[in-house]
Amino acid sequence: MSDENEIRLNILVADDDPEVLRSIKDVLDAEGFMAITANDGKEAYKLLQSDISFAAAIFDVLMPFIEGRELVRYMQSERRFMKIPVIMTTSESTSRLTSESLSSGAVAFLPKPFTDSQLKNMLQMFIKPPAPKVEKPAEGDDPTSATP
Repeated sequence: MSDENEIRLNILVADDDPEVLRSIKDVLDAEGFMAITANDGKEAYKLLQSDISFAAAIFDVLMPFIEGRELVRYMQSERRFMKIPVIMTTSESTSRLTSESLSSGAVAFLPKPFTDSQLKNMLQMFIKPPAPKVEKPAEGDDPTSATP
């Protein structure tokens, strides 16, 4: 259940497997994040070109059109994306893919299949949870004065 005063941070999620995409989206929603999803690397690239600001990204390593590692390299080359943490996932877990993902700039590698708990742990390690909005006092109200 979402509170209307809640700020929801955008997380870009790109995976060509609809089941994985839905699973990650469900976890992000439950944790208070807004999942912005892409079905492949090209869609993710277009979303990065938009005006949407992202707090983090979760990319599948192997996707059609543009692979996850290429997206991370692109993000590392653009000043506005350099500090955005990227978690890479793949079912093809080899030490080479893990190494290449991390050397391209990803902060973590999560092999598939992963549990909701494993994903939540990754999110907690690299992304600060959304903070509730602080309501501003109405104009003319002095929050420091108390009326008897």
